[in-house]
Amino acid sequence: MPNNPEAKSAPHPVSFYVILGAALFAFIKTFSVLSPILLSFLLMLLMTLAVNPVISWMRGVTGGRKIPTGLVVAGLAAIIALVGWSLFGPMKDSVIKISDAVPGYWERLQKPLIKMEQQAVIFEKKLQAEVSTEIAREDRSEGKPPGKPGTVSQIAASKPSNPSDESNSLRSRLNEMAQDLLGSFTAGAFNGAQTLVVLGTVFFGVVFMLMNPRPVFGAMFSLLPEEHHQKALIILQRIGKFVPAWAGSTLLGMLIIGLLVFLLMWPIFGFMDALVLGLIAGILESIPFLGPILSALPALLLGLGQGGMTPLWVIFAYTAVQALENNVLSPFIMARTMKLHPVAVIFSMLLCVATFGVLGVLVAAPLVAVAGIVHNELYRKRFLPSVTDADLDRLAGIALHENYVCRK
Repeated sequence: MPNNPEAKSAPHPVSFYVILGAALFAFIKTFSVLSPILLSFLLMLLMTLAVNPVISWMRGVTGGRKIPTGLVVAGLAAIIALVGWSLFGPMKDSVIKISDAVPGYWERLQKPLIKMEQQAVIFEKKLQAEVSTEIAREDRSEGKPPGKPGTVSQIAASKPSNPSDESNSLRSRLNEMAQDLLGSFTAGAFNGAQTLVVLGTVFFGVVFMLMNPRPVFGAMFSLLPEEHHQKALIILQRIGKFVPAWAGSTLLGMLIIGLLVFLLMWPIFGFMDALVLGLIAGILESIPFLGPILSALPALLLGLGQGGMTPLWVIFAYTAVQALENNVLSPFIMARTMKLHPVAVIFSMLLCVATFGVLGVLVAAPLVAVAGIVHNELYRKRFLPSVTDADLDRLAGIALHENYVCRK
């Protein structure tokens, strides 16, 4: 009876669940090895979807995908090479300047620590003397002979005091921390090499996918049952519309922020240093929330090196840029393409960094949007077909007792 519904819903054999559990266990055990591969694949998909509208538009003129892909890749490589060549000298000078200023900052930090340490030693000696005097007074009042072996006063007096012992001092601990940081240079170099390998793999993968993306997306459809192909097609179409808009708004925000930082830092540090700081701010703008903070650190170090009011001017300039971004750029540029709650983006960043490493921040924001699209198509349309956003907002207000407050 091929049409019997009970035959279709027959339970799987025990061996199926055993194989499924073994496959899941093997995936978890090997995830540290698979995470760079998964990250590379996600980046390739996002970048392919972001550039695909340009390739499709040029394809109508050239009649194929290879020539537009070659033109886009050549243009991108030329821009990267030109920017790298023009900024190599200024970047090198800025790095040397910052590295020369770091020992001075460390020396300034050590001086108050040494002073605090010496004051702590003096205070400890004074406290030991007061305690010894008080214990001796109590021994005399109780009639105990002074200097009796095993008394608390003798134990306290016999405890050696070595002011030069740096093993327990705050300064020595900071020195050990600095040595640990220097010792982790090899691990940092290895992670940097791994990052370059991932980026190189993504670059060549995007090139080949742009030339012929149909086999990759066809393979994705082949992993799903036939009855789910239409739903998967709708999801991929929505993602394909979202990713180019997200990439365009992100690039526009990076360009504007980099240009603003360059113009504000030019009167303070000069043309070359301002150019480097603008480039750093533009690149780190792709990292949500943490990017602006990280981009301000090199400028603050340069400002501390010059001294005077320069650090305050730097803080004021970056604060103004951040205020402009939060009140102008984000509402009018990013909000049109990405209506994402900051808590969701922060949680996604933490999850992606823990899963994929530092480069995971590049896919944190789009993954939140993709998860929203999947949730909307697979869950909300099926289980919440008549619930609107206004209904959800009203329920959230009731849960937070905001409606009661408004009535009062």
